Amino acid sequence: MFERTDAKKSGRTRGLLHMAFTHAGTFSPFEPMSGDALLSLDSMEGLAEAPRAKADPWKTLPPGYAAAALIALAAYGIHYLPFPPFLTDGRRPISASIVAIAAAVLLRNVLTVPKSLMAGCKHIVRNAIPVAIVLTGAGLDLAQVVGAGPRAMGIVVASLAVAAAAAIWLGRLLGLSPAAAALLGSGTAICGTSAIVAAAPLVDARDEDVTLSVGAVSLLGLVLMFLLPLAGAALDLSQRQFGVWAGVSIHAVPQVIAAGFTYGGEAGTIATLTKLARVALLAPFLIVLMMLRGRKDGRSIHPAKLVPGFLWGFLILAALHTMRLVPSLDWERHGVRLPLPEIGNWLLTLAMAAIGLEVNLRLLIHAGGRALLAGAGATLILCAASLWLVRLLM
Repeated sequence: MFERTDAKKSGRTRGLLHMAFTHAGTFSPFEPMSGDALLSLDSMEGLAEAPRAKADPWKTLPPGYAAAALIALAAYGIHYLPFPPFLTDGRRPISASIVAIAAAVLLRNVLTVPKSLMAGCKHIVRNAIPVAIVLTGAGLDLAQVVGAGPRAMGIVVASLAVAAAAAIWLGRLLGLSPAAAALLGSGTAICGTSAIVAAAPLVDARDEDVTLSVGAVSLLGLVLMFLLPLAGAALDLSQRQFGVWAGVSIHAVPQVIAAGFTYGGEAGTIATLTKLARVALLAPFLIVLMMLRGRKDGRSIHPAKLVPGFLWGFLILAALHTMRLVPSLDWERHGVRLPLPEIGNWLLTLAMAAIGLEVNLRLLIHAGGRALLAGAGATLILCAASLWLVRLLM
């Protein structure tokens, strides 16, 4: 992703995650995370690829797949319960994906979960979330959002600037290192862990800077995923308003999708589109960050490598659906009709169950009090500013 003239620094940058994956010993906020800890955080994104297991995948993957599938099936059973809060005024406000991750996190942190499940869970997250995002595009009519497109993009850019500035200012105010504050701003403004890892070499971040910012942003994004749908309902936001608000405010892609579809189908597709617009701004954001740092040491950024392939798949499928260039985007066999967006929702529920089984709340909370405080303050500022803009412009 990055090219550097200094071979020693280049090796350190490329080895940043490897050091965290392979570090052994007692966790503290000022040491690299253990492999299990960082992998659990990284899986919140569903973007970065973790080291692959050397063992036979037919032996290592099935336990994780089986556990996640059982939790996902149970989550759908709970989702379809015929009484409040699962059925209210003809709506089902608690999505199966939210139930899945809540149940999985509870199981992971209350019971002893075998390590043999982790390989399968990581494989699910790495492969299911990109497909789920692409299939979400099959339910999006771009003609319905084109009118709000420039306004929504304006909200994204303005909120991005506010979030980054707030995180950097609060981080410095609370005594974080300049690099840690910059990474916290990157993760809050753009796309969580992926943005932090991409920005780390540009600000000469140390391992502990990455640890603090990844832990804080991951935990805060998880909290937002649960709280924002409740706040949107209390504020009586429309589907379009909530979709833009969630897409602008929540940190990681799967968190945005889960929260959006919890609020409603239209909110989910708009939230996904808005979030992917934020992801697409990662390259220009890093270019601006590099210019502000004033670094001229030969490193270069390849924007195309910073835009995930699933973004293009999502937009292509949305365009096909909008232009009606295919007879149907539904799969039907033996009288059973499964629209592609619903298949995407099922994959997302499976992935959220896998993510939940990896999340170690104790390690997340130990990421560092000052980083969590700075991230929480920046997140609140981001949510308030984006909500005001959504109310004003949407």
